Amino acid sequence: MALFQVDFFSEVLGQSSQVTVILPQKDQGIGMEGSEKKDRYPVLWLLHGSSDDHTTWLRRTSIERYVSELGLAVVMPNAHQSFYNNLAHGRRYYDYFTDELPRVMREFFPLSDKREENFVCGLSMGGYGSLRIGLGEPEKYGAIGCFSAGNLVYMDLKESKVDENPMTQMIFGANGFSAGIGTEADLYVLAERNVRENRPMPRIYQCCGTEDFLLELSRKTADYFEQSPYDFEYHEGPGIHEWAFWDEWIQKFLQWLLPDQADRLA
Repeated sequence: MALFQVDFFSEVLGQSSQVTVILPQKDQGIGMEGSEKKDRYPVLWLLHGSSDDHTTWLRRTSIERYVSELGLAVVMPNAHQSFYNNLAHGRRYYDYFTDELPRVMREFFPLSDKREENFVCGLSMGGYGSLRIGLGEPEKYGAIGCFSAGNLVYMDLKESKVDENPMTQMIFGANGFSAGIGTEADLYVLAERNVRENRPMPRIYQCCGTEDFLLELSRKTADYFEQSPYDFEYHEGPGIHEWAFWDEWIQKFLQWLLPDQADRLA
């Protein structure tokens, strides 16, 4: 894979922004197989959690090795602690992720703009973000992966050990997470709108560790989607809110996402 660390000025955010990109190569060197060159590559938009940045997936998993034979580009943007929303008091991160970032990345790199070749996946804050983006822009994404997260606006703050604080108030409004209920930050509002308006419905893959502090929230979100018209799959496995779990499950997600190439991931 070819690795790029990209710094560019975002007009939407009004500041410099950082993105890590890995692109397929035919020749990989010792110990890795490559993939055939394409004019435009399918893209996995891979989102980080609230304590991380655009480099963390690359540093704490073997994502580059996992996709080396798949002909799949991976774009990992820096979201800061935005929860991938337009902030109630601040910058328009949702507009950045769903409009400006894909447009700029396609200007820089040979990335596909086809819905069936664009996928969004993330962990924790990024798991919520992947659903927020994929359900919010269903014409742009064919599949969604959500790890160790759910519809965060319904988070039980006592159970989750997350207190109301200025950060969540800045993002969602005066009441923190619960201020998002019934708005476009509420994943159920987006999901139901897509059904009601006969919009495309991305496939959804969700997983969570059985010892994860967000397990109950994940299960409640899964219960909702299992009763919906969405093509939805949910899994649990041993693990807490940690990278050992996410490194294992990104491989399972890729097998689900690209079943015709599952043998390359075995």
